[in-house]
Amino acid sequence: MCTSNRINSLALAVSVAAGLSLGSSLALAATAAVKKGASSHVEAINGSKLMRVTLTQKAVDRLDIKTGLVAIDAAGIMTAPYAAVLYDMKGNTWVYTNPEPLAYVRHAVVVESIKGDRATLKQGPPAGTTVVVTGASELYGAENGVGH
Repeated sequence: MCTSNRINSLALAVSVAAGLSLGSSLALAATAAVKKGASSHVEAINGSKLMRVTLTQKAVDRLDIKTGLVAIDAAGIMTAPYAAVLYDMKGNTWVYTNPEPLAYVRHAVVVESIKGDRATLKQGPPAGTTVVVTGASELYGAENGVGH
């Protein structure tokens, strides 16, 4: 193997290891944010009225949290799985994003229409954002102290 191939192979191995390490570090940090013995931890997000809900992996599994993506359809219209849309007591519409492993943040959306299992959004998180499709109501309950 020539020297440049060895260097490229080493660089690839270091990059992969760093990526795995970062993912593992994020999951460990999220788990550490959950108090010992608790299945969730809720904390304020600086500069916002919103909260971050952090779950243990066991809680994610127990709640059977499933996710989908915000997308842009062929006509350039932003859509999200309709199952991700959550209505609060005032009729406001939200989705829970999953910005890092085991962490969930509520994000306001404006629903323009619903067709089948997709909601057309006037406003919401950018395309490619991971949103919770199953388990959003449980996250909302955790965020608002229901059951605690």
